[in-house]
Amino acid sequence: MRAAIIGLSGPALTAEEAGLLARYRPLGAILFRRNIASPAQLRALTDALRGILGEEAALLVDQEGGRVARLAPPHWPEFPSAARFEHGPAEAARANAEAIGRLCAAEGFDVVCAPCLDLRLSGAHAVIGDRAFSADPAEVARLGAAWVAGLRAGGAIPVIKHIPGHGRAELDSHEALPVVAEAPAVLEADIAPFRALAAADLWAMTAHILYPAWDEALCATLSPRVIGRVIRGEIGFPGFLISDDLAMRALSGGLGARTRAALAAGCDAVLHCSGVAAETAEVLEAAPFLSPGAEARLAAARAALPTHA
Repeated sequence: MRAAIIGLSGPALTAEEAGLLARYRPLGAILFRRNIASPAQLRALTDALRGILGEEAALLVDQEGGRVARLAPPHWPEFPSAARFEHGPAEAARANAEAIGRLCAAEGFDVVCAPCLDLRLSGAHAVIGDRAFSADPAEVARLGAAWVAGLRAGGAIPVIKHIPGHGRAELDSHEALPVVAEAPAVLEADIAPFRALAAADLWAMTAHILYPAWDEALCATLSPRVIGRVIRGEIGFPGFLISDDLAMRALSGGLGARTRAALAAGCDAVLHCSGVAAETAEVLEAAPFLSPGAEARLAAARAALPTHA
């Protein structure tokens, strides 16, 4: 499998997309609202993907609850945002996440891109906002641990994001490159929830943010310093690491160059979500096969899922 997870253009595979998948055999695919119309249509799409890529393919969905939910009414229930659980019982967060995990697993997904372990800080861009549990790192860690346990109990691999922390960003990385110019002592609060939950059987997603205290030139996704010294080092995250979407405007340069840079920096796989076939081809052409270390981390996350889910 190649070290890439790609988006699709619509609710069914096009002939061009099917050809790209068969030729390059990426790790998996991520689906969005444009790909999801009804339960029957979704099952046909996930079955088609697994028919080409195999049962071990990773099928991802952003299903946080609140504003970020790809499975939505009228076909699927609505779930509250993470912020609604602040200072509430951990069991409520766990039960909610388990329901999300079971829903996603039943629809053919095995990876849910949640929870956000970013801090919800005043003055920051609203792109995170109520997707975050709290401004308090301890509260984020408490509820994040419950969310991780719930998703896993429901049969889905959790993805903690956006490591090492998006909460202070004053820009939306979908639109521009945020710069978080705080000192390392301040950033200790941001990395604390990730450190508390760091485990070998989890996935994590990087932040397209420049942290000059750690690397003056490269954002976290593309920085060997941030990934090696901070994410793998100070935070101690040993699990499977994916980039945020390479198509976001926080990044510059060609998609092939972005792919190579993110993987060289230490990401195990890259994420590309646009569904534009020419862009997908450029990413897949640049992506090598998963490294042995990445394959071992991938296997550890799969092994943590309950066999009864």
